[in-house]
Amino acid sequence: MPKHIFITGGVVSSLGKGIASASIGKLLEAKGLKVCMQKLDPYINVDPGTMSPYQHGEVYVTEDGAETDLDLGHYERFTNSPIGKLNNVTTGQVYYSVIMKERRGDYLGGTVQVVPHITDEIKERIRAVSRGKRYDIVISEIGGTVGDIESLPFLEAARQFRQEEGRENVIFIHLTLVPFIRAAGELKTKPTQHSVGTLREIGIQPDILLCRTEKRLSKDLRSKIALFCNVDPEAVVEARDVRSIYEVPLFLKEQGLDQVICRYLHMEYKAGNLNDWKKEVVDRALFPKYQVTIGVVGKYVELQDAYKSLYEALRHAGIANDSRVVIKRFNSERLLKSTVERDLAKVDGVLVPGGFGNRGIEGKIRGIRYAREHGVPFLGICLGMQCAVIEYARNVLDFKGANSTEFNKKTPYPVISLLEEQEEVTNLGGTMRLGSSLCEVKHDTFAYEAYGAEEIYERHRHRYEFNNKYREAFVKNGFRFSGLSQGGKLVEMIEVENHPWFVAGQFHPEFKSKPDKPHPLFKAFVAKALELKRSGTKKEIDRRTEEVQEKVYEASSAG
Repeated sequence: MPKHIFITGGVVSSLGKGIASASIGKLLEAKGLKVCMQKLDPYINVDPGTMSPYQHGEVYVTEDGAETDLDLGHYERFTNSPIGKLNNVTTGQVYYSVIMKERRGDYLGGTVQVVPHITDEIKERIRAVSRGKRYDIVISEIGGTVGDIESLPFLEAARQFRQEEGRENVIFIHLTLVPFIRAAGELKTKPTQHSVGTLREIGIQPDILLCRTEKRLSKDLRSKIALFCNVDPEAVVEARDVRSIYEVPLFLKEQGLDQVICRYLHMEYKAGNLNDWKKEVVDRALFPKYQVTIGVVGKYVELQDAYKSLYEALRHAGIANDSRVVIKRFNSERLLKSTVERDLAKVDGVLVPGGFGNRGIEGKIRGIRYAREHGVPFLGICLGMQCAVIEYARNVLDFKGANSTEFNKKTPYPVISLLEEQEEVTNLGGTMRLGSSLCEVKHDTFAYEAYGAEEIYERHRHRYEFNNKYREAFVKNGFRFSGLSQGGKLVEMIEVENHPWFVAGQFHPEFKSKPDKPHPLFKAFVAKALELKRSGTKKEIDRRTEEVQEKVYEASSAG
């Protein structure tokens, strides 16, 4: 049976439980331990699939097609823990399962209650994630903040779980805040004391405290926290702000957190090391030789978490190319025809991400046209690929009014549409292509040059597809279909010929990128943007762009 670590959060939200959990997983894997990561989320939605990015951030998709919390992306980026449907548990899933059992009569007419029925279901899911597999440690992050009413069933289930499995097999790590009050010039421990007090009222005594702080914790302050929170002084660990999230495992190891965990779980301590992680990831991220600017044209750019995996994938590509990637965000709703030349003139590459709905679509299309006509490296993802198809149909094939039937059901040229078998499905998730699918890559394409493989597997999350009745027209006009589904039925990747690098995919490659193993498409995209910038080609493009801008402004002034 594996050992278990439960990670909770207190005082305020957004302290970084996901990063802390992933970093602890990385620490333990460095010792040769096999780790499994799990997220327990207290919201009532069955999953985040129907939630707005403004509410929840990005929806992270796993290999087996689960729509999950974005923290599972951190788990996969930091660790080798396989992530799937069992690794994300929500209140909605738990209650749905219990209600279905009640309807079937599984409870033999008994009254169904939070304790024991809901808590038993939660414990079953904690055990299910490792059943039949050989894990040394299961790390379960409990979402929300201690004191929230919705997280109480998960905390009660965790309390019972420890009682059933034994204290030597289960520990609690509590992430808390030690704020710096500038007016007083002091760090304050009272919020941490109250947070731990709330946990203890529930029946949970944390074993280890991770103290988020912007200042160094003195020895006296650690001793004070240990005394008032009833933990060992060595178990008060500083979690100070760092320059890169990938520094966190190194910072925690320096303080001996891995030793404390092994001792509390009665496990043999093996030193392990993170030397390769420091050298190949952290040092290259912090001290790159070059710099490249990538423009991201999307409709959720104001919210950092909406494109979390995408931004991280760009940074991973920067690490691989020894370059700092400066990300310039452009709201596609405000990327106007009159300003697109000026707005995108200073970027070295353009990326258009996925999404749903017609808001901001025309701005995305303008950004894509700019990249295509100016020879700027372009990467389109999911909806970004569909917009690239629409742009090409309108401006190269001269299909006036070309569109997706998602945005205009009466378009004369439905170059993007639902498959016939999807037309009658009304459930929001019923028409979705979710999870990993095989893509066959053609030789002599940008895609094959990037992947170096004829067959790849990528994760999908979309409904609409390229309309195959238009394939021939596109091919005759300089378009390449560089990736197709098994059997060639669905278009997976497109490219534009006679362009330095113009690639788009119907899938989400960002979900498979890691800092020490960047995704091939992102790596090739950033490499080409950097190459053109360093060779001076980009300067020539900038010069031509400035000339165009001057003509536009002159014409505007004359008007």
